[in-house]
Amino acid sequence: MNILKKALLYALPAMLLATTSCDFLDKEPENSVPENSVDFTNLDNMYMPVSGVYAKLRTGGMHWVIWPLSIIRDDDVWSGRVDDQATLVDMGNYNYDNSFWGLNEMWNQYYGMIKVANAALESLDSYAENIKSDADMKNYYTYCGEVRFLRAYAYYRLVQGFGAVTILRSNSQTDMTRSTIDAVNRYMLEDLEYGYTNMPLIRPNESNHFGAVTAYSAMALAAKVYLNMGNYAKVKELTDKIISSKKFELYDDYYNLFKIPGKLCNESLFECQCTDFGNGSGDMVDADQWFVFQGPANNGNISGWGFIGLYKEFRDWAAARGEGIRATTSFLLAGSTTPSGDVIRPLQNPTQTDCWNGKAYTPSHQLTEGRTKYGSNNNVRILRYADVLLMNAEACLEVGGDAVTPFNLVRTRAGMPTLSTVTIDNILDERRMELCCEWGERYNDLIRRGKAASTLKGWDASKTYYPIPFEQSSNIPSLANEPKDE
Repeated sequence: MNILKKALLYALPAMLLATTSCDFLDKEPENSVPENSVDFTNLDNMYMPVSGVYAKLRTGGMHWVIWPLSIIRDDDVWSGRVDDQATLVDMGNYNYDNSFWGLNEMWNQYYGMIKVANAALESLDSYAENIKSDADMKNYYTYCGEVRFLRAYAYYRLVQGFGAVTILRSNSQTDMTRSTIDAVNRYMLEDLEYGYTNMPLIRPNESNHFGAVTAYSAMALAAKVYLNMGNYAKVKELTDKIISSKKFELYDDYYNLFKIPGKLCNESLFECQCTDFGNGSGDMVDADQWFVFQGPANNGNISGWGFIGLYKEFRDWAAARGEGIRATTSFLLAGSTTPSGDVIRPLQNPTQTDCWNGKAYTPSHQLTEGRTKYGSNNNVRILRYADVLLMNAEACLEVGGDAVTPFNLVRTRAGMPTLSTVTIDNILDERRMELCCEWGERYNDLIRRGKAASTLKGWDASKTYYPIPFEQSSNIPSLANEPKDE
């Protein structure tokens, strides 16, 4: 069954949580029910807790304010609006305000996801006590792998945003002393190794629960963790496994990759799934305002809040490179008509951007008839095979191997000429274009490669991470403790 339908049918069985003064601990996980109301002998429902974690990814991990906070700190993207949520403009200029509500939202949503994952693993263990067949035990290990992947993903985003954070090993934990980045990375990698050891070696679109993460998803996220750690041998090992599986391929139509035809294609390693079930009215499973807030300041179906702008300097850089389809896809320009025939009106407000994130654009003719919500029925792309290929190329340059082939696969799909030799700067530039507006990859690349100070105006090492939200630090004294390496 599709995990989206599971999400509608079931609430998450969870352990009752102890209350504390900590904002992200004192509420039960979303969609939770008391454990004593769950029949753990009914193994037909064993996927219920897993579905609940995916639901939390969609309802919490895709909160609209998390997105700009994830992507506006590079030199390519800004919040898109000065007249509304001006603090987001400041955040993109490294003028951090720890009282900004969005930072607290990011913190709470990702820890909320971790809490739901912790509770789900406890519920799965309760189901496991009643397992009598090898097939059910195999499912148990797979389901635990999915939950552990999703938990690791939440930590990955927390570290990306805040650096050293608390490892919440139990939902009843009271000591919120943070752990070092290295310690959190090791914790993530334990979960991910469990995932790629116990989940099936298939694509998400081959899963019995269509779109669920798989062993290869865990390998890809682990490779990203190792990339940040500078462990290129492990990056190469894991990305080599994904590539040599021959399970994945670049979707041949970059323009439609981020639109309805590209949902869960063979390039996809992880997506947040949404659907309107093919119906023109009624309930939808969607990511709330994630697409809408990025929609252009426009009229009709193809319109939204007007956030997420791409700087002209970046667009000029792309033009000078000779970018074609990637620029057409990524840059949704005011005063233009898209290749799909949607008219984007000229800029009306000079305080807003004149170019929005085209990767969040779903053409009106692809919307289910009767639907008008911007981006409805589309998925949020999170991990792609193109990223795997570029990580592999970078690792090959560092530890030996063929960097040219994976690098040129990405360029060829984009209609760019191949290169006979490849440098680190070539790869960083390729990542800049290929992954623009995707989860802060550009900023992360500049940080890990030591190029932020020379590239980002107004940045210094003290601005690498956002501060701990004031609402958290003021209520939880142990967050001020020196991070521990465990």
